[in-house]
Amino acid sequence: MNKDTIYLSIPSKPDYISLVRLTSSSISSKCEMSIDEIEDIKVAIGEACINSLCFTDKEKIDIEFILYERQLVIKVSDAKDEIPEGLNKCKDRKLGILIIKSLMDKIEFNDKGIEMIKYFE
Repeated sequence: MNKDTIYLSIPSKPDYISLVRLTSSSISSKCEMSIDEIEDIKVAIGEACINSLCFTDKEKIDIEFILYERQLVIKVSDAKDEIPEGLNKCKDRKLGILIIKSLMDKIEFNDKGIEMIKYFE
C-alpha cells in the first residue's frame, strides 16, 4: 500500500493554526475531496490544535498528514480527550472534541495526541 507522509511543526501559538488549516485544505484538495469534506477537515484540525495548545507545555505542536489510497490520517500531538473539570482557559474543549467526532470518520486519542481519519473515494 502506497502512502505519502507530510510533517508540519508549528510554534505553540494560536497565530499558526491558520497555517495548519490552510495546509490541511491543500492536502484534502489533492485527495479530490468535496468542498464540504475539506471544510470539515479544516474545522476538525483547528479544534485539535486548539486542544493541543491548552495541554502542551512544549514549544511546538507536531502535525502529521498520512495519505493512503482511500483515507487521510491526521495526527496532532498533545491533544487530550480528558478535560479536567474547572479548567477555565479550556472550558470549551469538550465541545471541541464533540465537533471533531462529528466531522471526522474516526478519531482516537493516545498518549501522543489525537489521530483523526477521513475516508474518501
